[in-house]
Amino acid sequence: MGPPLRLAAWAVAAWAVAPGPVRAASAPLCPDSADAGRRSMVRRVADYFLRSATPDTTRRFDWGVLPGPHFSSTTGLGLGIVASGVYRTERRDTATAPSNVAIYGDVTTKGFLMAGVRGCHVFPENRFRADYRFYAYTFPTEFYGVGFDACDDDANRTGYRRVKLEAQARFLLRIGRNLYVGPVAGFRYVSASGVDPAGVPLFGGQPLGGLRGLSAGVSLTYDSRDFMTNAYRGWFVQLDQTFTPRFLGNDFCFSSTELTASTYRRVWRGGVVAGELHACFNYGNPAWCMLAEVGSGSRMRGYYEGRYRDKHIVEMQVELRQRVWRRHGAAVWVGAAQVFDRPDAMRWRRVLPNAGVGYRWEFRQRVNVRVDYGFTRNGGGFLFSLNEAF
Repeated sequence: MGPPLRLAAWAVAAWAVAPGPVRAASAPLCPDSADAGRRSMVRRVADYFLRSATPDTTRRFDWGVLPGPHFSSTTGLGLGIVASGVYRTERRDTATAPSNVAIYGDVTTKGFLMAGVRGCHVFPENRFRADYRFYAYTFPTEFYGVGFDACDDDANRTGYRRVKLEAQARFLLRIGRNLYVGPVAGFRYVSASGVDPAGVPLFGGQPLGGLRGLSAGVSLTYDSRDFMTNAYRGWFVQLDQTFTPRFLGNDFCFSSTELTASTYRRVWRGGVVAGELHACFNYGNPAWCMLAEVGSGSRMRGYYEGRYRDKHIVEMQVELRQRVWRRHGAAVWVGAAQVFDRPDAMRWRRVLPNAGVGYRWEFRQRVNVRVDYGFTRNGGGFLFSLNEAF
């Protein structure tokens, strides 16, 4: 879903710096009491992280805050923060998967600014579901053109500043066991500025700024996962058919068919194998910024986001997740993807390989902070994020 959260697992909890008990005005602040206060703060931080993975059954909304520094070769040194929570609309209904929400923000030394929210609200008795995501960011990034051959050429690299806003929401009605259907709507806004004049032809004569896409359609979902953000077993299959027509005010009109199919299975104690197939096909005339792209916090990790883009994409990945010791775990994965403008243009030489390793720390029960390093056709890169990739 857009730029990943790049958060370090060892960050200090925000509430830990809240003021302690109020001292009497006549009580002098001596060095010993100051040292005790500092020790108390450190102890509160340690206690917070020790307890963070234990669900608080006394609260209807169980949440935690994780701020911290991070580094990426793409974005530079930064500071991010996320508030993550799980809750149930009916506290006694433990058979229904809990709802979840995450609010996040990020700022880095290379001018990356981002804020967003995402989650899934499960209604009583699981009759309806509403999942949503919204984020906005600005970032100095690069464009290589459209199509594999153009995107694979380092000489095409063109710098520019991108401003992007994206929102999507589904409202799903349960029509059978683990089966849901309902409307989906989305909105995208992208603007490019500061483009090198030599790189302007790579955009194919399309406008660089003020590009909007308002879409609507229908979503069919099958979801038997035991936990949405960190499944140990089950299936997730989602088919979206959306339309971006002219009568909604769009300058570029097209339709999109998107399929996501994921499966999860325990293989031994503490080990889970997860697999995902994702495909997106765009028909019509999508703008350069609304094409299918390789690289994100969820798929083809390590690739520069948006370097490879075209009308269609097919990508897959298989990941082994292993709990190693207490709240610590590890992951390894392999994957591949291909972008193309028509099916007969697919070639083995254009397959983009992907592999990687990662560290997992259980911040809250079934909510992991992950640190991944992905190997790609063009090198590799680190990724810090919250929740499993898929």
